Amino acid sequence: MSDRAFCFLFSCVVILASLCAAGWLVATTQATTVDGLFLLLTCLVVALAFALYVMFMIRRAMESPAAPAAKPATTAKAAVQPKATPLVPAEKAE
Repeated sequence: MSDRAFCFLFSCVVILASLCAAGWLVATTQATTVDGLFLLLTCLVVALAFALYVMFMIRRAMESPAAPAAKPATTAKAAVQPKATPLVPAEKAE
């Protein structure tokens, strides 16, 4: 399995688990407390973050491959780079 497929499946599992946890918090009325509200918000933010990632992956996979990048022109002889001189002159040893 490719790494993209693994990331996609893992993201879908995390989204499903976060939404199930949010639903469980609402169904058991634990979302009516301050702690429950923060936990509900956390579950929904995690689901949103992974959903955005999945949407990005899908959009990127649907893009048509762009034209191959042009290779830089090669010359017959490579240009010789001049040797860089040091910015600070070396001190003479006595």
